[in-house]
Amino acid sequence: MPCSERRKEIKRRRHRRRKLGQLAKKLKKATVSERATISEKIRTLTPGGRGIIESWGLEER
Repeated sequence: MPCSERRKEIKRRRHRRRKLGQLAKKLKKATVSERATISEKIRTLTPGGRGIIESWGLEER
């Protein structure tokens, strides 16, 4: 029997949370160009990416 939609969404949320944690760790040592790359990845990873980018201080200047 296939998974329910709720199970799929929970799995997506957990994956996003895990991925954001990895990106947050990389951000501590990142250069300016790497920060731009990380912010682009966050923007494509999650629908609320813009809010995360603003809260992490990655907004483009």
